[in-house]
Amino acid sequence: MKTAFVSGCFDLLHSGHVAFLRTAAQYGALHVGVASDATVMHLKGHPPQNAEQERLYMVQNIACVQRAVISSDVGMLDFAPELHDLKPDYFIVNHDGHTPEKQRLCEQIGAEYIVLQRVPEPGLPERNSTALRAQHLPWRVELAGAWLDQPFVSSLHAGSVICLSVEPTHDFMPRSGMAGSTRNRLAELFGGTLPSMSSEQLAKLTFRYENGVDLARRDISGAQDAIGLCVPGLTRQHYIGAYWPEQIEQITDESTLAWLEQHIALYPTVERPQGYDPAVGMQLTREHAAALAEAVEMTWQAILTKDVVLLAESLNANRLAQQALLPAMFPPSLQVNLPAWKFTGAGGGGYVVTMTSENTIPIAIRRI
Repeated sequence: MKTAFVSGCFDLLHSGHVAFLRTAAQYGALHVGVASDATVMHLKGHPPQNAEQERLYMVQNIACVQRAVISSDVGMLDFAPELHDLKPDYFIVNHDGHTPEKQRLCEQIGAEYIVLQRVPEPGLPERNSTALRAQHLPWRVELAGAWLDQPFVSSLHAGSVICLSVEPTHDFMPRSGMAGSTRNRLAELFGGTLPSMSSEQLAKLTFRYENGVDLARRDISGAQDAIGLCVPGLTRQHYIGAYWPEQIEQITDESTLAWLEQHIALYPTVERPQGYDPAVGMQLTREHAAALAEAVEMTWQAILTKDVVLLAESLNANRLAQQALLPAMFPPSLQVNLPAWKFTGAGGGGYVVTMTSENTIPIAIRRI
């Protein structure tokens, strides 16, 4: 009988793990290397929620698993000694677990390397451990100025970004322009609960972690995502040609936040497609950057004066300024028929900020 081998942390065991193991077991007698607590700490920067013996016990008792062991090494290839000893016919990974190092290791021992796509069981949602940890964390709604947190824009003309930190009161789409990827990095660091520390320091830590953890990324993720998630209430972040803002203003005044909750909401479109790149065809000029900065100032004045008409006008002003700067944010196939709206982030799909109506999703701004 042929043999198959998989490895993983298997913390917060969920239906996605079981679906992966059942698919892997179709290739042969399934052996599993479970990452030690030391490996989880090494790879993720925090201990697992379940200790290694408990995780081993759970994996061993899944019917399709023939044998499971704690991997004896530490690091990304912690399972290498077990793989050399077993010399399986197949080594199987999920697509987000693929690395060239794993593939080379398989070539050395003569195992066929199989990369699977994540496919949930029929009728069940797609699950992963990071998303489960993140389900109680806040989301970020950007009201004005997206892209001014990037130096290639704010170096042309200084400007601000206005963000809200919002409670997870809705099952929001993950690829929706609401800082989902940064939220996942926050979950990797701290699980589902924000730590007790300065919100600005937490934002700096998250920003540095996100932009250091993915060494293959081409671009630096904007600081507005981390700040919008970590700092409660409303923030206005001032950028002048740098990745971190010169100043962060925070509004936690109850009357202002309650007024915003009464007048703005989210409207769903479609989830962003894989491979979407808003920077294609960028029209990077000082004039366009200045127009975006001016639209942000309009939003800020609308909030300070609680002017509903001006707020609606500012949403459209922000959208038009962003469209002039980055036309690819607005694909022709995406149709939004609202009198006043703008994307919550880098466009392409997800949610738009609009004025409240019958078909919109209310937002709850995080107070603490």
